[in-house]
Formats: sequence, structure tokens, C-alpha cells
Amino acid sequence: MANEAHPCPCDIGHRIEYGGLGREVPVEHIKAYLTKSPVDTGKAVIVVQDIFGWQLPNTRYMADMIAGNGYTTMVPDFFVGQEPWHPSGHWSTFPEWLKTRDARKIDKEVDAVLKYLKQHSHAKRIGVVGFCWGGVAVHHMMMKYPEFRAGVSSYAGPDILEKTSRRIHLLLQICFNIKVLKVSWLTQKLKENCKVEYQIKTFSGQTHGFVHRKREDCSPEDKPYIDEARRSLLEWLNKYV
Repeated sequence: MANEAHPCPCDIGHRIEYGGLGREVPVEHIKAYLTKSPVDTGKAVIVVQDIFGWQLPNTRYMADMIAGNGYTTMVPDFFVGQEPWHPSGHWSTFPEWLKTRDARKIDKEVDAVLKYLKQHSHAKRIGVVGFCWGGVAVHHMMMKYPEFRAGVSSYAGPDILEKTSRRIHLLLQICFNIKVLKVSWLTQKLKENCKVEYQIKTFSGQTHGFVHRKREDCSPEDKPYIDEARRSLLEWLNKYV
């Protein structure tokens, strides 16, 4: 999602066949996909869906990958039962569809998820990862909730940093063809306002959704970028959560 004012067509890419290692659980008024870490580390990561919803197998695959590295992971239904975007949908209707799914109006759901992770998973250190729509949510959540020690926002678009904070450990993964001017603006914005470590990683030649909506075996040229992005994601979480 390029930004919420001028959305770009988010190609669903490769929808993988994946059953998942976790289970669906009720979390107050919503459902969520929960995967427990093989080892109880007291750490948890909330994985925020893209426009294709919390049940997209690709997103659950990413959650399970993170869980395998020592984090209880949860993919909540931040659309609260509303239908996700369908790949066959006409993009002229996308702005209207997005109005009822504001990535910055999810506080009730975040409160419920944090409560669940603290009470049922005994999470003491929490991070957040989001893709596309979820990348916008990541920045909102880190700005508002001190519980989040680190965040990774993948291809959310540069406009998420209209407001930023001195305290957020944020990794931005940018892959679509964003103007050099915008990257410079992002860097300057973070330099001025963020007094803890941040990082902007660009992946030229990669399409929107490449971190979680491209198969690792799709082509020899793409695999190194996919691997690097996923490795960077885990390294950032390991460093700060």
C-alpha cells in the first residue's frame, strides 16, 4: 500500500499452501491466530495482516517463522470480522473499502491482544511486525503503546512518518519504486525525531509484498532479497525485544 490517500494495487503475489503450526483463539471480541514458541522466553510478537486479512496463509507462515525463533506470535483479525480485500476486487472501489478499515483506529483490538499476551502467554517483552496495511498499524502502535520494544514495517509507504517519536526502535523495509527524494525525506525525518536506533532498508527491483507474498523458490534473482529481508526482521527483533 503506497499510502492511504493514493493506494496502489497490492498484487497478492504467491498465495502459498500452508496449514500452519498454530491455532485460532478468541481474544475478547475478535479472533486471532496464535503460535507458541518452542521455548518459553517471555517474549511475544504481534504480526499485523496486510489487506488480504489475518487468515492469509503467507502471513501465518511468517508468524510461525518468528515463533520458531523464540517468540509467541499472534495474528489478530484487525478487520474485526469484516471481509478482507479480494484479489478480484476492482481497484476503483478500494478507497471506499479502506475507509472502514483504518489502520490507525485499532486501539480496542490492540488493548485486547496485549491483555491476552500478558495474561495467557506471560509476555514481558513485546514487538510488532506488519506488512502493507499492517505496516501503517505498526507505526501507530509503537507511537501510542510503550509496551512495544521494537517494530518492523514492511512496505507501508513513506507517509507513515508524518509523526514520529524519539523512542521507537523502527525498521522500515521499502521495496517498491519510491523516489530517492522520499527516501531522503524519511531518513531526515527519523534523524531529527528518533533518538534511538532506527534503520531504513531498501530492496530495489523487488515488488510490493515480496517479504511474505513471494515464494523463496520463485526465482534465483529474488531469493537473496527475500532471505535478507526476513533475516533483517529477525535480527531487529532479537536485538530489541
